[in-house]
Amino acid sequence: MTSRTTVGAGLGVALLAALAGTALADDKLTELSPDGKDACFGRVYDTAHLKAHPNQKVARIFFYYGNDPVSHPNEEPSSGPSGYNGFVATTVRGAKKPEWVGGWCGRSEPQSSEIHCGMECDRTMASLNLDEKGRLIVSSVQRNLYLDAGAEDELGEKEFTNQALGTEDDGFRLDRMPAESCKAEFARIDPIDSALGAPLRERLKPDQPFCYGRDYDAAHLGSHPDQLTHTIRVFRGPIELASFARDGDPASWPSGADIAVSVTTRHKAAKVTQSYSCEGEAGQWRCMASAKTSDFSCDIAAREIYLRRGANGTMMLANPNSSLPIVDLCSKAAEGETASDDKVYRLEPMPQAACAP
Repeated sequence: MTSRTTVGAGLGVALLAALAGTALADDKLTELSPDGKDACFGRVYDTAHLKAHPNQKVARIFFYYGNDPVSHPNEEPSSGPSGYNGFVATTVRGAKKPEWVGGWCGRSEPQSSEIHCGMECDRTMASLNLDEKGRLIVSSVQRNLYLDAGAEDELGEKEFTNQALGTEDDGFRLDRMPAESCKAEFARIDPIDSALGAPLRERLKPDQPFCYGRDYDAAHLGSHPDQLTHTIRVFRGPIELASFARDGDPASWPSGADIAVSVTTRHKAAKVTQSYSCEGEAGQWRCMASAKTSDFSCDIAAREIYLRRGANGTMMLANPNSSLPIVDLCSKAAEGETASDDKVYRLEPMPQAACAP
């Protein structure tokens, strides 16, 4: 099992807590960024250099000083900046994309020429200095930079050597580059799919009704004999809007948002509607079945569906564990994973009238 440290933007709070006892400066580091803007340093090693340094795994390295170049807007309520101001991306020989880590860079001592970059759990990301030519010297890079602190003992020597940086991966001299060069390099880590557009929480406002759905024709149902769903609608109407206006917090949107799902099946033409209460979670809305509109003989709170943005304005609905009212949610048919071919739906935006009761 790979023992890699999680280094995404969600670690800002942990990072700041870990560094609370240090005296890192809050001021801009003018030697890195004379004009106060984001700064970039990088180097791509040629074949001759790598041949002369067989224990150096890193073929490309970029250091970015400024705002987070990696994280994308997601479905969680905004919690402000992560606190990181320094980011390293390295690509080892043969790898298709970089690995990255973020940290907080500043001086431990006001008069020191060395800049210290710390990361979570009071670990060192790197030490920085500028040479006489203005190149950035990145040193004190630990071989377990992308691994958990105890990875060497956990993995054993052979696997640690395989996963860790090389014994010559330190003391990098990086040239100053345009900020766009770093942004392009970090974009290789998790490329943005432009077809997906903005997150649902930005597309769909707290006071905005919406309706998404799909009607499956005979040809589709004939080619999917194990699918029960004939029609499906996902919507927020007057009831859901009034509930959020009364009890919700727009700053926490979409947490606390109610939605409704109506379905008909190939066996039952009568429409059945189920309400859900949602919260933003990474790249999706996690929506738990609610008893607000119906009485149930069982606890349905564990019945969950998931909403994600789809390409070109669509919405994806995932139903991995029998949580849609195509079956009785208190019956044995709703136990465990979804047995029918009703696990994932691609829904199109529809007029609000298409979701009328």
